[in-house]
Formats: sequence, structure tokens, C-alpha cells
Amino acid sequence: MDRHGVSQNALDRDQYIPDSRSAATGHIRKTYDAIVVGGGHNGLVAAACLARAGLTPLVVEARATTGGAATTETPWGPEFKVTALSYVMSLMPPTIVNGLRLKEHGYRVVPMGPDFMPFPDGRSLLLTGEEAHDRARLSAFSRRDAENMPRYDAWLRGIGDVLSPLLLKTPPKIGSTRPRDLIEQLRMAWGMRGLSTRGAADAVRLFTMSVSDLLDEWFESPEVKGTMAINGVIGTWAGPAEPGTAYVMMHHTIGDVGDGKMGGWGYPIGGMGAVAAAIRRSAESSGAHVLTGAPVERLIVVDGRIRGVALRDGREFGAPIVVAATHPKITFLDQIDRSELPPDFVRDIERWRSRSGVVKINLALSRLPRFTSDPDLSPQELSGSVELCHSLEYIERAFQDAREGRPAAAPFSDSVIPSILDPTLCPEGMHVMSMFTQWVPHTWSAEPHTEELDAYADRVIGLYDELAPGFKASVVHRQVIGPHQMEREYGLVGGNIFHGELSPDQLFHLRPAPGYADFTTPVKGLYQCSSATHGGGGVTGIAGYLCSRRILRDRRWRR
Repeated sequence: MDRHGVSQNALDRDQYIPDSRSAATGHIRKTYDAIVVGGGHNGLVAAACLARAGLTPLVVEARATTGGAATTETPWGPEFKVTALSYVMSLMPPTIVNGLRLKEHGYRVVPMGPDFMPFPDGRSLLLTGEEAHDRARLSAFSRRDAENMPRYDAWLRGIGDVLSPLLLKTPPKIGSTRPRDLIEQLRMAWGMRGLSTRGAADAVRLFTMSVSDLLDEWFESPEVKGTMAINGVIGTWAGPAEPGTAYVMMHHTIGDVGDGKMGGWGYPIGGMGAVAAAIRRSAESSGAHVLTGAPVERLIVVDGRIRGVALRDGREFGAPIVVAATHPKITFLDQIDRSELPPDFVRDIERWRSRSGVVKINLALSRLPRFTSDPDLSPQELSGSVELCHSLEYIERAFQDAREGRPAAAPFSDSVIPSILDPTLCPEGMHVMSMFTQWVPHTWSAEPHTEELDAYADRVIGLYDELAPGFKASVVHRQVIGPHQMEREYGLVGGNIFHGELSPDQLFHLRPAPGYADFTTPVKGLYQCSSATHGGGGVTGIAGYLCSRRILRDRRWRR
């Protein structure tokens, strides 16, 4: 193997064509059965599935490492490992974990601990999932909320049991009258038969309501509602009062980490990069090749059909199938001549909203924080989320600041300390903390804003210091990643971790464009499986899995 993870024999055998004129005539050697552009987790899953089906795929990745946003990095030296962007696991289904034998390739996830929310008035919430314990803690804020929480969880679980299987189904072409498409529409309708009239109404409301309105129907305590609203706005350019955020909350609630607990989250041992590494090893063990440090300049299209890819360094690789695991604006607006695409499709991609406002802050700590509200918390009790979020109004104010063109004066943060459960991440006695914070103006994706981001990070750390005196002094190292760096370095256009907002008009059969939510594209032989396709949002692998199934089905139909 060479340093890119590709065998030298494979590179010798699969020579690229140096004469670019060959691409113009379409005479590119079909050196691979398929090429996957982008080595993020979805691209790797697609390659692994295709390889296990007997194809020989090549993955080309622009960065020096695979994983995309699911990556473990060492910004302060090899002794500290941080999950630079994505930081917890939940939504990858057992179908993928077991089908690709990821556990045999090093995939291991440990469930997170309790959710801890300290508040400025000296109170706190510690929710463990044990009903009696949580009822007592919630009662300190509202007896009504304590009584409603089990009912709310059961209601949400009932809808989730019906909606979650849709994540593993390819959206039909709604509105098409072709016989095959009509059959798929009927299958989808049949799959929804588990919803009663009331359940169907609740599902529609979830897709269209704001998380604020939803929580107002169930709870009264500002602190309880604020805590529960985080999942409705995480990674989203929308405050809790925006329509559609109730679905974002559901999207983050329907997964589990293999323990059967809906909404359960976990830490991959070795950080998120270990997840991508396990998928890559699975793909390579089945015959896939991976080439890193290989940015694609353009996709080669001849007479409406994909022929291969041209790298920035001049190399060209041919294949009858290309899978784009990159952001749709990169794929269709930068790497393909727009004349090769239908005008209405181009307009759909141009209109695709991929705004953000997320700032990821990674810290190395000399010790665990000690909170005024609970000075005797054990490390296990801090091994889940450690939230900076005081109420619904607190979150809404942070969003309005950014919407008005300035970084939030008081950001909220969904933070975790994974080193409590995974000591491989840092030296003994020290810890790493991952802070997923919001918001700064989404326009910051255009410029670095380095000084403003540093001041923003100071505020986040300062707010934690108010809750846990001495926290600021315990910070040994820090890494601040804003929207501009997310776009330029990781390919997250606009800094959006989902490759596109999870709003009602950008979901299911509309993701990323009407008529192309089935992982196909207007170019024959070109498929797509980025997080902007169905199943995307979080480290799920669903888009790569469903895309590979579509490719294999199309091959069978052609035969």
C-alpha cells in the first residue's frame, strides 16, 4: 500500500489517460466499475456497499484523510485527539453497521451519560433516563412538566416508530405517472398504514411546526423547554420559533446506538474519525481503492453520460458510474458544465439553502469543570451533554443576534466531554471538550472573521466559567472552527453540517431537487449520495447505502 491507501499494483494497472483530448471524444478507459467523489462517511459507505456487491470502486478524496466532517484530528500534537466537527453517533442503522461488519473493522460506540444543564440561578437539571430520578429533578422546575415528560416521550416514540423506517426508504418520484414510479408511491403509502388519523395529523404537524410551539403544548418551565429545544435547532439556520424546527428535533431523536433506546447517543472510541476509518477498512477489505489528496476538477460528461473524473493535477480516471458524495452546489455548479443539465434542475440547486452559523470549539482541559449548582458531580454524571442553554428565549435571542448581522452575545452550546468515557483521546488526568455552538451570521462563510471568532469563543468559555468558576483557567488549548473554514477545508458549503437545511421544503422527495431524490441525477450514470440527499443529516451512512442500492438495482434492470 502507498501512503494514500491504494496498492501500488492497482495504481500501475489503472493508469490515467494524460491526453485530455481523449476525454473530449469519450475514449476514456473504464479502469474502474465506479468512482466515488468524496471520501466522507457517505461516500465510503457507498464504496463499501458496491465493493461487497462485486464491483471495483475508486474513492477520490480532496483532503489528505478520509472522513469528511467525521474526522479525528490532532491540532495540539499527537497526545490530544479531537473530533473536529461531528462529535457524537446515533443515527447509523444496524443495517449498515452489521452489513459492512464495521465492528470487525474497529467500530465501537459507548452510550453517552446523563444530560446535565446548569442554570445561572444555581439550579440544574440532571436527566438520566430513569423515570423516578428524572421525575424528581423535573418537579423542582414544574410538577406538570414532570408528569408530562413520560407521556411526551411515549407520544414522540409512537410517531418515530412509523417515521424512522422512512429514513431507509428511497423517496418516490411523487407526481410521476410512470408505472414504476406509481408502484413506488403506493408502496410508500402502504408503509404509512401504521399511522392512525390522529397519528397522521401529528406527523404533519411535526414537519411544519416550530419546536417552540410544540414544546409550549407540553411543558411550562422555561428551563425544561430550553433544554429540549436544542435538538430542534442544532446545526440549523433557524431559531426555535421557526416553522419546521419540530422535525429537526424529531430527526435527532429517532436514532439509537444499538441499545434499543430511542434518542440515545454515543461516543465512538477514538473519535468520529474512527467511524470513517472502520468504514474505509470495510470498503478496502472488499476490494475498493481509496485515493486521498486528489481533488476533482471536473466530472467528464459526454453526450449526456458520465465518463469519469478529471483531477486537479491532470489525471483522469474513467468509469461508467460516478457517485458524487460532495455538496450539490460543488457537484452541479462547479464540477459540471451547466449546459449538461436541465435549466430547472440548475435553478433548484442554485436555490438550495445551505446556510449555517455554527462555530465548533474544541478544548483541551487540565481538569473537569466543577459547577456551582452541583459541585460533587461524578465524572460519569458529566459524561453526557453539558449544555449551555438557559431557556427558549435564550436560544431565540442568540439566533436573532445572528439574523441581525452580529454574532450572538450569549451563544448556546451543546457540549460533551468524551474523554471521560474514552481515555484514548488525551493524557491521563486531562480531558477534551467538544462545543457545538450557535450562532454567528451565516454570511461569515465568505470570510475567515478570525478575530471575531476568537472573541465569540471567549464569550462561550466565559459563560461556562460563570457556571463553573475556574473553567476558563483550566483551558490548555483551543481550536475554533467557523463557517468559512468549514466550507473551504471540509467542503461544507455555507458551513452547513447537513449539506442543506432540514426545512420542510428540503426534505424527502425534494432533497435536493424534485425528481432527483432517488439518488439519480440528470446525467446518465451519475448518482449522488451527499448529506443533501435523503437520509442525510448526522453521521448515518444512509444516503451512501440507499444510493448503492439504487445503482445495483439499475444495473439489474439494464441487464
